[in-house]
Amino acid sequence: MLIRGRALIEGMASGAVLRLTEPLSLWGGVDLSTSRIVDASHPQQGATLAGRLLAMPGSRGSSSSSSALVELARSKRAPAGIVTTRGDPILTIGALVAEDLYGAAIPILIVADEDLAILPDGASAHLWCEAGQAVLNFPGDALLGFGMPHLP
Repeated sequence: MLIRGRALIEGMASGAVLRLTEPLSLWGGVDLSTSRIVDASHPQQGATLAGRLLAMPGSRGSSSSSSALVELARSKRAPAGIVTTRGDPILTIGALVAEDLYGAAIPILIVADEDLAILPDGASAHLWCEAGQAVLNFPGDALLGFGMPHLP
């Protein structure tokens, strides 16, 4: 499966998909020392973000979510990448600051609602975001025609 979208933050990442069914606030919704979702009302409470490709319909809540993403990056517990359905200035700021301060690239891909809905939770995937071209690829799928290298 190959899903195309728009790169909000450039970079490459690989990991297992964590597809959330509801938006999440990183500030207060995630334990920053473990990267586990602690929001008692969230359907995926207990899931861990660290090293995963976090796929969610958007974030919610506090503007401090950018600080939470930076802290997760500092402690090496951030998601490897983020897939969402709309541009989010709070996540964007967090990803930019995490890269600037800690060299932690957290690419962000914007996809259509229907594409987010079919992402297989737990499946391994590769995220490739560059200006003009951005894809989410699942192993076994070729990245032919995109002028990009095969990701390990």
